[in-house]
Amino acid sequence: MRALDFKRPGIRYLFIGGIVYVFELLMIVIAQKLGASSTVAVAISFWLGTVLSFGLQKFVTFGDKRVHHKVIVSQFVAVCLLVLFNFGFTVLVTKLLSPPLPAVVTRTIALAITVIWNFYLYKTKIFKMPAELVGITHE
Repeated sequence: MRALDFKRPGIRYLFIGGIVYVFELLMIVIAQKLGASSTVAVAISFWLGTVLSFGLQKFVTFGDKRVHHKVIVSQFVAVCLLVLFNFGFTVLVTKLLSPPLPAVVTRTIALAITVIWNFYLYKTKIFKMPAELVGITHE
C-alpha cells in the first residue's frame, strides 16, 4: 500500500477537511459539556471550524503565505460567501431529494459536490498567488 502523497494539494485538502471535521465534533462535545445547547454548540463549532479550515487550507494546502490584512480579509470574506452558497445548495439538494433519500444521504451528496468546487475555487481564485509572486524564492 502506497502512503498518501502530501505533496499534492488535493490530498492535503481532503486530509485537512477531515481534521477540521473531527475538530468541529470535539468542539460540539466540549461546548455541550460547558452547558451549551445543541444548536449553540453546533453554531460555535461551525464558525471555529470555518476559521481553522480557512487558516489550514490557506497556509498548508495551498501554501499562500500572504498575511497582509487586506489579503486575509478579502480571502476570508470570499470563503464565508462560499460557505453561505454551499449552505443554500445543501438545503436545495435536501429539498429536491428527500424523500425518498434520507437527510444523511442528501447531505453527503451535497458535501461531495461542494468539496469539488470548493477545491477548484480555493486553488484558482481564493488562494491563487499573483503571477508576480509565483516562483519567487528568498535566498
